[in-house]
Amino acid sequence: MKIFVGISGASGSIYGGRLLRALSQSENEITVCISDGAVAVIREEEESALAPDAGRDSVVTSFLSHYELGDDLRLADPPDMSSSFASGSSLADAAVICPCSMSTLASIAAGVTRNLIHRVADVMLKESRPLVLVPRETPLSEIHLKNMLRVRRAGALVVPAMPGFYHHPQTVEDLVDFVAGKVLDQLKIPNRLYERWEG
Repeated sequence: MKIFVGISGASGSIYGGRLLRALSQSENEITVCISDGAVAVIREEEESALAPDAGRDSVVTSFLSHYELGDDLRLADPPDMSSSFASGSSLADAAVICPCSMSTLASIAAGVTRNLIHRVADVMLKESRPLVLVPRETPLSEIHLKNMLRVRRAGALVVPAMPGFYHHPQTVEDLVDFVAGKVLDQLKIPNRLYERWEG
């Protein structure tokens, strides 16, 4: 599969990193686009591994190396509207935005394409191809909820970063893997990131 992963500026970059690690271990072609907002969040959430004045390239490199992502992972720049993913004719199989900020959600719900992540989401919806959004915000306002309903009605799959506990998680990584596994389930990619309920 040809899969686009957008990481936007919501807290929870660890969700995007863990998802990318799992996808990189699968037989899929993965392209990732990290927004400027996401770079700012990663800089805060991974501060122990970064210099205070670390630039965009250093932040992205540190983030990708932290999750031990393969060299075959492709990078796309947020302003690059010439990317093949910006056109429905490129025949991308699926797209995921993880985490998905409320600003990104609002842009998708309104059909506004201010960067490549927004455009790819717009393309996936218009082409009726899988688009998975992983919103990470709390509490949710009425605007947030209405935007989630709008994108769901337009065809997107909404998988909030809400880990379950029936699998008896022992670490933060267990909680993150639960959400990443749920995203892979929506893409119909086999995984063992979490223990499934057996009754």
